[in-house]
Amino acid sequence: MSPAIQLFHCRDSRSFRVLWALEELELPYGLELMRFPPRIFVEGYRDVNPLGTVPALLVDGQLMTESAAIPHYLATRFGPSDLAVAPHEPGYAAYLNFLHMGEATLTFPQTIHLRYTMLEPPERRVAQAAEDYAQWFGSRLRNAELMLDGDYAAAGRFTMADISVGYAVMLAQSIGLEAQVTPGMAAYLDRLSQRPAFQRAKAAQGSQAGETNPLG
Repeated sequence: MSPAIQLFHCRDSRSFRVLWALEELELPYGLELMRFPPRIFVEGYRDVNPLGTVPALLVDGQLMTESAAIPHYLATRFGPSDLAVAPHEPGYAAYLNFLHMGEATLTFPQTIHLRYTMLEPPERRVAQAAEDYAQWFGSRLRNAELMLDGDYAAAGRFTMADISVGYAVMLAQSIGLEAQVTPGMAAYLDRLSQRPAFQRAKAAQGSQAGETNPLG
């Protein structure tokens, strides 16, 4: 029997990485679309994910919550797949590096910028912190661009590392950080967004499922 896969998701949040990965692998899955933040608006959600964040992925009842780790897990658990880079391949180190960079280095500073420009009440917003982290993101993204392997993050082909990094660029364009996205990285995201799986993931989540928010 095929494993039962269920994704708890808020539109265009970090969990979009997982939705995109599921579509790339053409795996059957159930999708629970929720209003953001689910820990506030979805009764009982902490019973599913004690963190209260998205994504929450259940595979045969086993929980995963990290949006950069899950795509790799899916590609290796349900592979073999060219969407993962194997340890014997020359691009393996770059693949793992970019897989984690998309979240830890690129998405993290965006969450600080978003918090202190939009999420906090006006009296708690800190313009200087927001600007500092915007610049941090931009600097890291420009340097990451120099590390790409041609059109992709690693191994000269599209992999789950591109889902991790591509989402970070997509997020930047949706929260007012377009000025920090270089023409080269904008073109990178444009290439990725032409993939049928990306477009299926966008269609699957619809347009009214929740607010764009990376904080999960």
